[in-house]
Amino acid sequence: MFARHLRQKLLFICSRNKVRSLTAERLFEGHSAYDARSAGTQPASRIHVTEGHLQWADLIFVMEKSHLQRLQMRFPEVIDAKKVISLHIPDEYEFMDPSLVDELCAKLAPYVDVSGL
Repeated sequence: MFARHLRQKLLFICSRNKVRSLTAERLFEGHSAYDARSAGTQPASRIHVTEGHLQWADLIFVMEKSHLQRLQMRFPEVIDAKKVISLHIPDEYEFMDPSLVDELCAKLAPYVDVSGL
């Protein structure tokens, strides 16, 4: 078991933080190697992304390129210093949709351990 301070911190970003990013966060709940959080870029998000979220994260995953562009406009200095990966996952799923889970696992696999999710 990893000590909590050694766990990699993953931040997932989508528009409203109700489907894609929240599903990704839930997939990593209880994972021994990662701490995961999620947020949205829109004002009506379940959790609205802040500079603190971005500073907390070791790796930031955005669901669409437009999310990265919004982050670059709002938090340019923070984003420039972070590794941000765009997953190119469209907003066409329901929360915890098995197809969304499959797509997330496939697109996250090059960056994090998705075995056992």
